[in-house]
Amino acid sequence: MNMKKKISMIALLCVSFMANAQQKLTSPDGNLVMTFQLNGEGAPVYDLTYKEKAVIKPSKLGLELKREDAARTDFDWVDRRDLTKLDSKTNLYSGFEIKDTKTATFDETWQPVWGEEKDIRNHYNELAVTLQQPMNERTLVLRFRLFNDGLGFRYEFPQQKNLNYFIIKEEHSQFAMAGDHTAFWLPGDYDTQEYDYTTSRLSQIRGLMKEAITPNSSQTPFSPTGVQTALMMKTDDGLYINLHEAALIEYSCMHLNLDDKNMVFESWLTPDAKGDKGYLQSPCTSPWRTIIVSDDARQVLASRITLNLNEPCKIADTSWIKPVKYIGIWWDMITGKGSWAYTDELTSVKLGETDYTKTKPNGKHSANTANVKRYIDFAAAHGFDALLVEGWNEGWEDWFGNSKDYVFDFVTPYPDFDVKEIHRYAASKGIKMMMHHETSASVRNYERHMNQAYQFMVDNGYNSVKSGYVGNIIPRGEHHYGQWMNNHYLYAVKKAADYKIMVNAHEAVRPTGVYRTYPNLIGNESARGTEYESFGGNKVNHTTILPFTRLLGGPMDYTPGIFETHCNRMNPANNSQVRSTIARQLALYVTMYSPLQMAADIPENYERFMDAFQFIKDVALDWDESNYLEAEPGQYITIARKAKGTGDWYVGCTAGEGGHTSKLVFDFLDPAKQYVATVYADAKDADWKDNPQAYTIKKGILTAKSKLSLHAANGGGYAISIKEVKDKSEVKGVKRL
Repeated sequence: MNMKKKISMIALLCVSFMANAQQKLTSPDGNLVMTFQLNGEGAPVYDLTYKEKAVIKPSKLGLELKREDAARTDFDWVDRRDLTKLDSKTNLYSGFEIKDTKTATFDETWQPVWGEEKDIRNHYNELAVTLQQPMNERTLVLRFRLFNDGLGFRYEFPQQKNLNYFIIKEEHSQFAMAGDHTAFWLPGDYDTQEYDYTTSRLSQIRGLMKEAITPNSSQTPFSPTGVQTALMMKTDDGLYINLHEAALIEYSCMHLNLDDKNMVFESWLTPDAKGDKGYLQSPCTSPWRTIIVSDDARQVLASRITLNLNEPCKIADTSWIKPVKYIGIWWDMITGKGSWAYTDELTSVKLGETDYTKTKPNGKHSANTANVKRYIDFAAAHGFDALLVEGWNEGWEDWFGNSKDYVFDFVTPYPDFDVKEIHRYAASKGIKMMMHHETSASVRNYERHMNQAYQFMVDNGYNSVKSGYVGNIIPRGEHHYGQWMNNHYLYAVKKAADYKIMVNAHEAVRPTGVYRTYPNLIGNESARGTEYESFGGNKVNHTTILPFTRLLGGPMDYTPGIFETHCNRMNPANNSQVRSTIARQLALYVTMYSPLQMAADIPENYERFMDAFQFIKDVALDWDESNYLEAEPGQYITIARKAKGTGDWYVGCTAGEGGHTSKLVFDFLDPAKQYVATVYADAKDADWKDNPQAYTIKKGILTAKSKLSLHAANGGGYAISIKEVKDKSEVKGVKRL
């Protein structure tokens, strides 16, 4: 063998070794370790361990593209010998070589416009692997970021000759579980997240799926083992694992489909009307896929991975974006006491043609001027910021279930709703009005009216909007969580920012931290909220799971604060009961984080319990610090939060079936200060079903050395307001707790 040939062989061996060499990435604290390599087929494979325990076993990554000629029926122009070659072009999951690897460390502290704390640390180690696919001359970058609390990874598509415009048939990101974990799951669905959580082993999902899929106004389940993110799990050896995504922009929402023989989850994207799962143009990226892991459930709640993987704020002036505490003309209609519709005489409405002045009012229409003024008075008297009014605009008589394109115009009020007078009256009382835009899922109609609707809001003193997408999407065949709709939701938020309007979107895609980039997205529903308590009830443990799942992506407009839990006292025909005590309803203002909080009950019910209502009036919306004191998904959550710019704290505990007893230590308080605490707790005989309105209120002095034992009843909880003492006269005659 001559020397030149020998050197060439050595070089070839080195390239081959580099192409398959294992790459290792460690979290800043050393607890998490990810390894990456290409297998024998040139497929990307990663795994993840936490304190040497397996979190993700070796799992493949990649995407499958749609054949460019798939829609053609005439193949005469194609040499059939080349069809194999055409099929190979759909492969973006194997046949790779490692072209380059780069590592980096990043550590910053940034401040959100609003949030659960004033300062958020963004600290990770990064590995970027550039993969080359010789058979197609294509390049793909896999970027991994490993934080102390988990892993994020995404696909990046650089601009290149052979991958400009492409269609995703499916993304094949795998998450191989190390055991048959306990999971808190929702059925995978392209159109709704409004299911109750099922708790089971992974192996039991298939057998329980039929029971878990309950009716909804629009739903498209896709698999007997398909589930939604964020998926919360607990292993037998005490690890808490959460799978989700971050920065869902210009892409389809990811679900997870389980191979329950091997316990391997694989990504499953939401399709469009044609069945395609994404139209991309390079350069572009996928959303981040996230794996949060800890041996302490509290650290899952404290994780900020989802936020940190989103881009910084893109709104230059955020001074108009403010947290909002509001009441609403809503619960009376949800329970059936009132009505969104103005009349019962119409079964078909054509906007601009139907003359409501010639119809008889039904006498139940809640959004009338006199009633709205009554709510404005209540809001002003008790220090609220805003009032939501639903059912104010023409068209509610036939809004749902008709696949109606031109359903609302968002500017034309019913005859009994005086827009100008309400604007004047609310302004005189210092109350902002909150707009309601129910689109009835006719998205094309909403976009055709959007500029006019937002300008109408500006002209009439509305600076926030609750939008809704109930029903099957128009354009027909599109799904709530497909790429097309995700682009619409972001379009609506960006357009609202042009008018300095904050958005609270209901029935939209589940949040993925995008509110860091667009903080005028001040809230979402995207899960079963309090309204379902009037439709048969949520499971008792519902609010002990949501912070581990839905809330990891962003705040929820859960609409707490229901004091009259028997719905038949609102409407004799409604026999549902809110599965909660009053004390837990107070706690939800702390445990269900949101800068947008509603006191959801009607004024008359609050007037019966004004001493408990005081907590809702007092509790903050924006926080400097959050301490997660206790947590176990499905059982209990206890959180303490420090109100922004003050020395005051608020504590909330929500408990599931069987209740929970807390042994509280207040070492998060300033040791040099005294505090006056007001404790709102379940009475000894309280129970969500049999005695939901039994509570006690106790006041006393707290310090950082104080200890307190509190019991939350079945479906109960407790709430504590802790006010910093600034003058000794404030504690005169007050005893220690």
